[in-house]
Amino acid sequence: QVQLVESGGGLAQPGGSLRLSCAVSGVTFSRYDVTWYRQAPEKERELVAGITRTGSSTNYADSVKGRFTISRDNAKNTVYLQMNSLKAEDTAVYYCKARISSSLLGSIDYWGQGTQVTVSS
Repeated sequence: QVQLVESGGGLAQPGGSLRLSCAVSGVTFSRYDVTWYRQAPEKERELVAGITRTGSSTNYADSVKGRFTISRDNAKNTVYLQMNSLKAEDTAVYYCKARISSSLLGSIDYWGQGTQVTVSS
């Protein structure tokens, strides 16, 4: 059974930091690319940051570049999102998605349940 469990969310002040974790089980983690998304109230879900299966490549939304850092530890089956210089507009539920792709099966996605991040003074 595939499980993605996000943690590390909570309340932070503007300018503060949080580190989110996405723990993945039930799959061979090193075969999966992982992406963080977020969804604010009444807004569409948006991509925040992604990392390839080996960690050799990352990508970020323009709105978080220079403030957020995505990383992974394949030995711990975990992806992290370090969020610094937080802003009120970073308030959202953050989700992680693991994707495996193959020429035979196409792409299969698994999602976590999300963790709330609130940035407020």
